[in-house]
Amino acid sequence: MKNTLIAPSVLAADFANLQRDIEMVNNSAADWFHIDIMDGVFVPNISFGMPVLEAITKHAEKTIDVHLMIVDPDRYIKTFKDLGTDILTVHYEACTHLHRTLQAIKAEGMKAGVALNPHTNIELLEDVINDIDMVCLMSVNPGFGGQSFIENTYSKIEKLKALITKKGASTIIEIDGGVTNKNAVQLVQAGADVLVAGNYVFKAENPTLTIADLKKMTAI
Repeated sequence: MKNTLIAPSVLAADFANLQRDIEMVNNSAADWFHIDIMDGVFVPNISFGMPVLEAITKHAEKTIDVHLMIVDPDRYIKTFKDLGTDILTVHYEACTHLHRTLQAIKAEGMKAGVALNPHTNIELLEDVINDIDMVCLMSVNPGFGGQSFIENTYSKIEKLKALITKKGASTIIEIDGGVTNKNAVQLVQAGADVLVAGNYVFKAENPTLTIADLKKMTAI
């Protein structure tokens, strides 16, 4: 039976009750906290920065999965390690020297992730897949919560899975954007290992139950 990891996206939490929502995730069946850092340059939106991340990691009791949607992420690698990040994901599109960036993340003792925008081809990762701990496939255009899921994601997962297998890599696959109970099972069947869910969890009537249901239905 597959243990699919569920990573609620804190961007969709209630910022006025952030500690309450962090405790909810701590006490739920969720596996990770997924935290989006946006700079208003790489994506058209700005999200929280270091002080909020620090406040989250102070209370969070699970793996901290940080997704950087920023230009020039290399400047902040050590900072994110110091703030308690376990997995640091950078965008392929934002890194001129991706291999070097991955090495720098690992040198700080974090796992290294690479995110791909919906239009970015899987094949571009062929030369570095063995250096990547996790690939985050964007199943919406990055920068805003609450968008509709892009259907092409399924075939993209299958292509990525084939590349990982071909290269004998141990890379895991994360899906970020528009994940709900309507597509979760199909995503896992296609090869996804981690599902990021934002609005679907935090806007639910019972977020704890919603997380438990996602966890249960994806144990296939």
